[in-house]
Amino acid sequence: MIYLYYSERFQGYNFGPEHPFNPARLMLTFSLMEESGLIDERVCRLEPCPAGEEDILRVHTPEYLEAVKLEEPDLAFGLGSDDTPVFGGIYEASRMLAGASIDAARRIAAEGCSAFNIGGGLHHAMPTVASGFCVFDDPALAIRVLRESFNRVLYIDIDGHHGDGVQQIFYTDPHVLTISMHESGLYLFPGTGFIEELGEGEGRGYSVNIPMPMYAGDDQYLRAFDQIVPPLFDWFRPQAVVAQLGVDAHYSDPLTTLNLTLTGYFALVRRIVDLAGKHSGSRLLALGGGGYNMMVVPTAWTGVLHILRGEPLPEYLPPYWVELFRNLTGYEPLCHPDIEMRVGPQTGQRIDKELSMTLLGLKERMNELHSLY
Repeated sequence: MIYLYYSERFQGYNFGPEHPFNPARLMLTFSLMEESGLIDERVCRLEPCPAGEEDILRVHTPEYLEAVKLEEPDLAFGLGSDDTPVFGGIYEASRMLAGASIDAARRIAAEGCSAFNIGGGLHHAMPTVASGFCVFDDPALAIRVLRESFNRVLYIDIDGHHGDGVQQIFYTDPHVLTISMHESGLYLFPGTGFIEELGEGEGRGYSVNIPMPMYAGDDQYLRAFDQIVPPLFDWFRPQAVVAQLGVDAHYSDPLTTLNLTLTGYFALVRRIVDLAGKHSGSRLLALGGGGYNMMVVPTAWTGVLHILRGEPLPEYLPPYWVELFRNLTGYEPLCHPDIEMRVGPQTGQRIDKELSMTLLGLKERMNELHSLY
């Protein structure tokens, strides 16, 4: 059984009409899943319950929780910034997204299943600060729940932005291995996620970052993944996996400068699903996250559900959904937009050189700690 989490109440997590984190992305995604016939006896759609205060306090401080409940700008807690403005209902909406990931983690622990919260993946939130569109760090909250049942939980993040909140929360914890592939902090928010960030204390060596060069595309992503990630799974032997599957590394995304196509994205997702099947008995929590091209996000995350089901990707979009998308956005969707952004030979050489140096440096550091490569 695969549990899919979506609620119309997810639409309440809305920073305003000009903000890129548009909740219509989630409505369009769920609609495409429905029209594709994916909600059946193999996929159980669940209506999540809001996260309780006790659960939220597993990660966030009481002072921060009270600040969110007030629903007033307070920059000391990151509330009211341009990225994360305050709106009426922000507390309840944030509880809904977090509650879905928490419930999914509990079902995975109890049933040994897979789950997908398309509204989850808010990986920038810190214990005391909202950041980067994220109020409550639902990946970290889910990991806390999984840790009640499992000694080793692996978190992997392929969002275009570094999963800094999750990394910080588990930076000293040897029971949680965090892996983040993202556009280098040299070029992109949040400006972190370098290979030197390896964890501290008992957690040293349990934080792994793969910063990707600007304009990195499918070949570079798959090369980096295949060289670094499978050995980490083999070494850590995770009993459960949490995967943040943001799709803002796509070449058309307005907030990053990467070059991934949906073909490359799906190849990464298949690798993650296969590794989770091999090492954790498919105890996998998939989360949404970033992705700001309204055409790409529904196609990408519907494709994720196809992959979780073990099915090939469809060649065409359902006509009813095409009409819905056209009416909502005013333009025509493509099934699998796959025109990779082209770069000149000098740029390509720069990308490969930067990535080679990154992978070499990361392997040297991991060898010093674990003799992995």
